[in-house]
Amino acid sequence: MKFAPSTTRLLYRGSLSSCNYACGYCPFAKTRNTKAELDRDRQQLHRFVDWVERGDRPLGVLFTPWGEAIILRYYREAMVRLSLMSHVRRVAIQTNLSGHLDDLGGGDVERLAIWATYHSSETDPDRFLARCQKLDLLGIRYSVGMVGFREHFQTIAELRKRLPSHVYLWINVPKSSGIIYSDEEQRFLESIDPYFRWNGRRWSSRGRACSAGTSSLSIDGEGDVRRCHFVDEVIGNIHRDDVWPRLKERTCPNATCGCHIGYVNRDDFPLRRVFGDGLLERIPAEWPEVNAEMMIPKAVQSLPVVDDC
Repeated sequence: MKFAPSTTRLLYRGSLSSCNYACGYCPFAKTRNTKAELDRDRQQLHRFVDWVERGDRPLGVLFTPWGEAIILRYYREAMVRLSLMSHVRRVAIQTNLSGHLDDLGGGDVERLAIWATYHSSETDPDRFLARCQKLDLLGIRYSVGMVGFREHFQTIAELRKRLPSHVYLWINVPKSSGIIYSDEEQRFLESIDPYFRWNGRRWSSRGRACSAGTSSLSIDGEGDVRRCHFVDEVIGNIHRDDVWPRLKERTCPNATCGCHIGYVNRDDFPLRRVFGDGLLERIPAEWPEVNAEMMIPKAVQSLPVVDDC
């Protein structure tokens, strides 16, 4: 399913904060939601899906939960329901891939997609790869990612060897750890992820043009709309306002941006062209081919960089 030029990307994050994994490096909340909290999250999600269903604007939806959502049936049901709406071009989710994937087969698999992350401290390659094979059997597109700690290098190499060539394996840089890679380590990581250096730094961003707030929006469980997850200003509320007339071009108010779902919207970066229709699921448009023109050009390399505190 191709994106229309007018497709708006919605990044939804409800109140869910529980996860079945306990990765030491994870920046997300390490909590266990109560039944009442899960009921609230489910009601928020249903209300969001109802709002999407009432519209006709071309949309793509990416679930970016603080916790692990795909283990919850109501998220899988929401993905299936959204995928069957004619105006929803893509439904994707960030996940550790530990949920019951068979449920997704009830949706339009050409519109469903997965942004999966492998966590070596919580599962093993055989189990994770079996989940990937399930997606292949269902016909659902997916990418796989790992965090680029040095102690993960051997597992990264193993995973790349065992994943099908059509699957993009991306590497997240643990920026807050202060890790600095040697030239040899950079070459290794780029042999796995040719676009690795885009994610290797925090980019100076204040005053830069960004499509967040026009073609990409962040929506929380209460329905409040922001230009992105990293800007607190509320544009409106989907349950009270007609938010579409409120969209306009805005420059970034933040000093830096160090997250893929943020800087992928930068107008002076080529990343929307790198990923094309695979933007929500983080799959480059030409993968497994690599477009050398989309590597970091010297003009971009010279932009100021602000390190993490």
